[in-house]
Amino acid sequence: MMAALLIRRDKKSTAAHLKADLNRTDNSSGVRQLQELLDCVLNPEKTAADTEALDWCKCLIAGGEGFEEFCKTFRSYDNATLCGLVWTANFVAYRCRTCGISPCMSLCAECFNNGDHTGHDFNMFRSQAGGACDCGDSNVMRETGFCRRHRLRTGENVPSVPRDLLLMPEMVLPRFIICIIQYLRDGYTEPDTSTERDLQKVLQQLEPQISFLEELTKMGGAMRTVLTKILTNQQTFKDLSMGQEENVYAKKNYENYLSALKNSGLVSVEEKAQTGAAEPTQGAETGALVLQGAAAPASPDESNKEEDQDGEQSIGQRKRVKLSSTTKDPSIMDSLKHKCFLEELLFWTIKYEFPQKMVTFLLNMLPDQDYKITFTKTFVQHYAFIMKTLMKSHESDTMSNRIVHISVQLFSNEDLARHVTEECQLLDIMVTVLLYMMESCLIKSELQDEENSRHVVVNCSEALLKNNTYWPLVSDFINILSHQSVAKKFLEDHSLLMLWMSFVSFFQGMNLNKRELSEHVEFESQTYYAAFAAELEACAQPMWGLLTHCKVKETQEYTKTVVRYCLETLQIWFDAIGFVDELAPNQVTFHLPLHRYYAMFLSKAVKCQGLDLESLLPDQEMLMRIMVHPLQIQASLSEIHSNMWVRNGLQIKGQAMTYVQSHFCNSMIDPDIFLLQVCASRLDPDYFISSVFERFKVVDLLTMASVHQNTVLDGEQERPMLEGALTFLVILSSLRIHLGMSDDEILRAEMVSQLCMNDRTHSSLLDLIPENPNPKSGIVPGSCSFEEMLSAVADFKAPVFELGGSMQQGMYTPKAEVWEKEFDPIMVILRTVYRRDVQSAMDRYSAFLKQSGMHTTGNPWPPYKERTPLHLCYKGLDRLLHCKTLHIVIFTLLYKIWLDHSNMSEHVLCMVLYLIELGLDNQVQEDKEDEEPCIEEHCHDSWFPGTNLLSNLHHVINYVRVRVPETAPEVKREREPPASTSAEASNFGQNSRRLTGNWRENVREAQVFSLVAERRRKFQEIINRSSTEASQVVRPKSSSTRWVPPGTPPQLVTEILEIHESMLSLLIKLHQKLSAKQNSLSATWLEDMDANPNRHVHGDGITAIERILTKAARRSHQSKRSIQEICGKVFPPVAPKKNSPTAKKTMDKEERRQRARERQQKLLAEFASRQKSFMETAMDVESPDAEAAMDLGASEVKESEVLYDCVICGQSGPSTEDRPTGLVVLLQASSVLGHRCKSDEAKKLPTTDEERIYPADTCGAAHDVRLALMQSFFKDSSCLQSVSIGWDGGVYVQTCGHTLHIDCHKSYMESLRNDQVMQGFSVDKGEFTCPLCRQFANSVLPCRPGRSTEVVSWHMPSNKNTSVLVKEVEDLQEQLGLFPTESNLSKEMELVIKDIKNTTQRKYMDYGKNPGSPDNDFLFMYSVARTNLELELVHRGGNLCSGGASGAAKRSCLNQLFHVLAMHMRLYSIDSAYNPWTRLTQVAPSRDDCLDDERPEVPMLFRDCPSLLIIFVLTMPQPLCKEHFICLVKMLYNLQYTQALAALSAKFSPEERQAWSTSGALKKNAFNAEKSYEALLSHVITELSKVKTVYDVNTEEPSMLSTSVWSPQSIEYSLQQFCLPYLRLSCLLQHHLYGDNLSGCPEEEEFSGLAGCLGLLAPAPQPSNPMYSASCLDWTVSAFNLMTQWCSEVTGLSDTHAEKSMTLLVQDLQWASPHLLHLPDNYNTIFQYYHKKACTACKKVPKDPALCLVCGTFVCLKGLCCKQQGICECVWHSQHCGAATGIFLLINASVIIIIRGHRFCLWGSVYLDAHGEEDRDLRRGKPLFLCVERYKVLEQQWVSHTFDHINKRWGPHYNGL
Repeated sequence: MMAALLIRRDKKSTAAHLKADLNRTDNSSGVRQLQELLDCVLNPEKTAADTEALDWCKCLIAGGEGFEEFCKTFRSYDNATLCGLVWTANFVAYRCRTCGISPCMSLCAECFNNGDHTGHDFNMFRSQAGGACDCGDSNVMRETGFCRRHRLRTGENVPSVPRDLLLMPEMVLPRFIICIIQYLRDGYTEPDTSTERDLQKVLQQLEPQISFLEELTKMGGAMRTVLTKILTNQQTFKDLSMGQEENVYAKKNYENYLSALKNSGLVSVEEKAQTGAAEPTQGAETGALVLQGAAAPASPDESNKEEDQDGEQSIGQRKRVKLSSTTKDPSIMDSLKHKCFLEELLFWTIKYEFPQKMVTFLLNMLPDQDYKITFTKTFVQHYAFIMKTLMKSHESDTMSNRIVHISVQLFSNEDLARHVTEECQLLDIMVTVLLYMMESCLIKSELQDEENSRHVVVNCSEALLKNNTYWPLVSDFINILSHQSVAKKFLEDHSLLMLWMSFVSFFQGMNLNKRELSEHVEFESQTYYAAFAAELEACAQPMWGLLTHCKVKETQEYTKTVVRYCLETLQIWFDAIGFVDELAPNQVTFHLPLHRYYAMFLSKAVKCQGLDLESLLPDQEMLMRIMVHPLQIQASLSEIHSNMWVRNGLQIKGQAMTYVQSHFCNSMIDPDIFLLQVCASRLDPDYFISSVFERFKVVDLLTMASVHQNTVLDGEQERPMLEGALTFLVILSSLRIHLGMSDDEILRAEMVSQLCMNDRTHSSLLDLIPENPNPKSGIVPGSCSFEEMLSAVADFKAPVFELGGSMQQGMYTPKAEVWEKEFDPIMVILRTVYRRDVQSAMDRYSAFLKQSGMHTTGNPWPPYKERTPLHLCYKGLDRLLHCKTLHIVIFTLLYKIWLDHSNMSEHVLCMVLYLIELGLDNQVQEDKEDEEPCIEEHCHDSWFPGTNLLSNLHHVINYVRVRVPETAPEVKREREPPASTSAEASNFGQNSRRLTGNWRENVREAQVFSLVAERRRKFQEIINRSSTEASQVVRPKSSSTRWVPPGTPPQLVTEILEIHESMLSLLIKLHQKLSAKQNSLSATWLEDMDANPNRHVHGDGITAIERILTKAARRSHQSKRSIQEICGKVFPPVAPKKNSPTAKKTMDKEERRQRARERQQKLLAEFASRQKSFMETAMDVESPDAEAAMDLGASEVKESEVLYDCVICGQSGPSTEDRPTGLVVLLQASSVLGHRCKSDEAKKLPTTDEERIYPADTCGAAHDVRLALMQSFFKDSSCLQSVSIGWDGGVYVQTCGHTLHIDCHKSYMESLRNDQVMQGFSVDKGEFTCPLCRQFANSVLPCRPGRSTEVVSWHMPSNKNTSVLVKEVEDLQEQLGLFPTESNLSKEMELVIKDIKNTTQRKYMDYGKNPGSPDNDFLFMYSVARTNLELELVHRGGNLCSGGASGAAKRSCLNQLFHVLAMHMRLYSIDSAYNPWTRLTQVAPSRDDCLDDERPEVPMLFRDCPSLLIIFVLTMPQPLCKEHFICLVKMLYNLQYTQALAALSAKFSPEERQAWSTSGALKKNAFNAEKSYEALLSHVITELSKVKTVYDVNTEEPSMLSTSVWSPQSIEYSLQQFCLPYLRLSCLLQHHLYGDNLSGCPEEEEFSGLAGCLGLLAPAPQPSNPMYSASCLDWTVSAFNLMTQWCSEVTGLSDTHAEKSMTLLVQDLQWASPHLLHLPDNYNTIFQYYHKKACTACKKVPKDPALCLVCGTFVCLKGLCCKQQGICECVWHSQHCGAATGIFLLINASVIIIIRGHRFCLWGSVYLDAHGEEDRDLRRGKPLFLCVERYKVLEQQWVSHTFDHINKRWGPHYNGL
């Protein structure tokens, strides 16, 4: 009742009244009234869209004053010391690494700009998921980086809020919040219900309410405290949540909430208590975990063991597998209790999938510390539920971002993270939820034993992995592990670690590849990327996070624990997949995270914690098992590169590349190789080596015989596989990344190897150096900084700019000493993703050697690099190099290479020598008795006496038994035992017993050397510890998997080869073979060597062999003796014994190949030179007509036709009427001329609100004004012949100089039209590329057929008087235009005219009163000629001083263009009554017959002389005689000069006019008065003064130049300047029409030079005299009369026009060359002003703002808001500003795009960072600075219209930019 009354009253007074009531001591009635009012107002049964309730709340909270004032008052009590500004995706924020403690630290722009970060390592970034400003929070950043406001902590001194202000908010807000919650409860429907589910709609209706909450949070700290109290008060929640007894609605509402809880698979706590059992009710969600027993198990260890067994056995036969797992606390996944508003608000936020507004509200509250703690706990409590919702969400991407937006604010704070870890079991929750998540997509592993495997792995094709849905969870996990206190808790909790290991094992062996052997796989799965991303993010990054905390001795225990669990889990895994010792064939998985965890913790233990490696290693048997899978990956890499997996498609190559790629390599290949190194250092070396060769499938190849059978490899795969095996061994024995290198050394080696492959930009180098991938570290490991290291190893190459070249970036290139001393090919091979990079590094290396003169002949070999010494723990690795198995392989390979057996290559030899050298450099310590001959009895091995490489080098091997096919050449037909050799070096006898017939039994060791047998024997030895019967226990290899070649193989027989070589002798023979001369090493060369030890560092194979021999000699006397002995014997030049014919064959084959290659090279070279000479001639074509006629003398006139080459059919011939030839041209509309200004200074781009750009002073604007002014007074048809248009939107024609038959061109266009390839141009619009030079073009300009006689006329001296010529010109003009006969040529000419008209827009053509009239057409046609002449002048720098042909002239085709235009213009005849020529050359009788109503003609003094010249030339019959042309120029010069005088006189002050008028009048009667400027000036002044109004206009504004007096010199200068543009144009025209040369001259003599060139001036005998422009005049009638007539036309105008006539008289003809806007140096200036600026058209801040660099207009790129007629704003603007050429700077990307017509291209950026690189899309966000050279290049391309030619990547924009 009461409430009803209150509602009707005025809101403000009610609020004030209630507030007063509540302030009394007894406030019960006030409380009651308020509650009733609120019940009424905040009734959730009303629709949320009703804003009345909101208005009431605002009034009530404000307690009767205005809400705005209330906010102000409240803000004044803001006690916040943190900024806490929350932003959403795409916001621009800053991050400073110098100030940040946490790498997630970020600042809003305001705090960043108000802090001092000069010299810091900061960058700007676009937020991806949203964030909040950390300014003021010392947990996250250092205080020195705070901005001024937060550094002073002004918030602390603010007084506390008065009680009466708080009163109303505290009463009203709880009701307001429960109201929102009730709306949310009502609006929510389950996704699986039948009703239409529209959560967005509910949220939209609640928009104002939630925004209101957000507004409250922005009132500052005081209001946030109030809100926190309300949100966290449990009593209030209890009272309001369920509603009162009698309220039916509230009950129903609360039930909605409970059912929502239930359907989420969650149970409210009360319900749990009722059911008595703690077992969860299975909700609608199938994915919930089945929990076994709720009681937490007593001892975590036992339970986990049981659990694992459970897990292993309970796997069904289905494809998708469910595990039931016992988590530590069963309630993690399924119980929630809400005790306060905050908790239920978060619950609904999750249910509604994190609406942006809610997220922002929850985050805005974070600066309040109490709130932060409560909210974090609530968040953790809901964590499992969040992830469940995420997995079901359809918008998982958006949701992921919003989740991380919240969690990163909470978990980056170490204290907070530690607090919730301790209180809320955060770690348990995370690991459990991760397990739960991955369990939803497990499948059975098919690795090894497919049928009986009990192992499960994640299925990489599930959406969960493919879409990275697990990302928010993992990212939070990594985030909290970065805090030491949290990581320690994790490492101390054994049950957690065990759970984590079982999680990691889900990834062990995922994404298994099976080699396709028959046909190509049909569907290439792309799941591998998901697999690599999952291993990196879910396994490797947490591992790196943990490793960062295991750096010191104190943390030894942690490492030991992890290693123990790794080994246990590995053992479980081996059992689960049923692996004993033999791998299943043709399978590989790249994912072994358990192996890698083990490896990385081992490495850390030894490197940082001083643990003993022995204590962490398992037994030998386990080591053998651990080694198998990583070794399989290395072999598979080799197989993939040998094309053995080609049938599996490209994706398998992708996997091989990703495995070694820079972001993955230190979590993948590096730990694998390290693990193999550990195994190799601890296992028997012979076993290890034989395993390697067996794994690489090249055992069969390692035989002395020249022929062998390989059952597993094809012939062409043998060589790459052998190279792979040897390279792997070299990497294994020489890589030191985890075996003793310091972090700085590693960084240096990585950097050098990347720089050696290619020069790199700074950012790509940063990207390519594998950093510690824990995203928290953000730094490259090593104390030495990246920058210091970079400057130590590389030189900076500043970007260079060739015009037309591609835009270079600043690059780093290795220093010379790096190439010389540090280039390490092994590291390069390890780090290359593409094999071509290895070649690239070698090419660069050999280029360096050639350049520095270290090695000039032939190709150098990869240099050998000394290694850092091994860490003591890994000394065993050296035994690999000193084991018999390897020595036998080396011996065999040296022998095979020497005999040229098939499949041997230079690379094989290179790697073999590398291994020998590594062996010599890394001696094993045990062998002290190096020089004593080995005791025979100990030698139980038939090949070598001991294991030391040094002593084995000179050991001679005489006989070897081989198994060969009976067809092989080694098979001797007669079987006689070989004669024995001396005992010492005997291969077969144990002592010097003679070998009799029964040698088989005697020689225990003469078995076939088989690596497999050897390996098996060792294997048995280790397992059975009994060597007696070891040799018999060779298990036969199961043959089922072997591929049997078709056709039965020939029988194998055993043969004995006679060898008599040692490794040394083979090396020396190879030296001879490589150097191709006998006795290449003299007996004394060793002595010479000692003199110069350094000569061997760089070179080819010969150098390498010499280096090895010297090392051997230096280390052992025995070897030295052997070498001298061998060198001393002169080798007889005979081929080695039993050289097989097959080897011969392969030699011939190689030779043939070589010859074929040479032939091919020769052909290519010839072809290239031809092409080059052709291009040279083609580019010299300037004006095809002119060249041919240059050498004709005056006396003999040969009628020679111009010949053209057609670039399509290749024929040469003249252009004829029937078969015309045309020039390939590009027509484009251009407004470059119109954008010229008076001053040569470029306009500045505005970067503040005060600055503006005024477009009125441009050339285009000035001409428009002039024409409009004329049209308002004079006859339209006359106006249209008095000026030129085309300053804006004129058509520019340029050519590449190539010609083609027009019919050939048509068929070429047809073929392009049928070509389905996406071209960058539109054939339908007539666009094509020149068939020869591929330059872009869109039309063909027909060449006029005929003789080139017109050029002759300029040789004939003209004797005719000027007046005669004037008459002739008049007669010529009278001739009517003859309509050309209909022919192919005329048709083509008409078509080109049509093309020209279509090139520009209508508005640039219709300037007349009646559009489309002939006058209009006429104006447009001659303006095309004018535009092209003017543009060529601009390209020549604005004047003709440089003379000669410019670059632009090469592209010019004015001659042909003139003929086409002339042919068209002859169709219009000028009415003789109005012919300007008569008014130019005759004093006409005064005509009074002009009708009053008709407007007058334009006075001659207002007409534009260059336009008249072009009109005359084009309308007179072609070809025009040169003398007539000169006559035209002279007559028009007279007019131009008179105009100059008139314009000048207007600038005088009245007194000066008077003075000049009088002084000149005296000279009128002199004999040369007509050529005296004083007399003429005086006459003009007098004539124009007849009417007062002409000069009087300017009287009120004082003349600009009144201060300076006009001297004769300044007057002369002024007159010359006025006439120069006309002379330049005439001269250029003459050059194109008659081929006259343009002679250059200094700028001050330009006038006289041009006048002389045009024949206005006889060449002056003494050029020293000052030149007078008046002396060029040539009057045919009295000058004074003619001038009087011209002036009277002006004075005859009625008075009203007087002031306008002044404007028209003083026209300005000089324009500066066109410029783009002047840009600021620092890009930030532009970015900060424009990226938040609102668009002038749509008043919104554009998503992609852009700036026009020609005129500075701000536009929305791609914005639909500013679309006009279906065209987006950038394209629209480009049509208006640049006649379809636009140059735009994209503010958010710092790049420039060019729009040209219907195409666009990305041009690049003119802003570069400190390292000379672009930063497209501002991804790196480093400060950028203007690169002046680049900007010049851009401007140059704009002015010269060459965008189409220089930029290659064009695409259509479909008007969408």
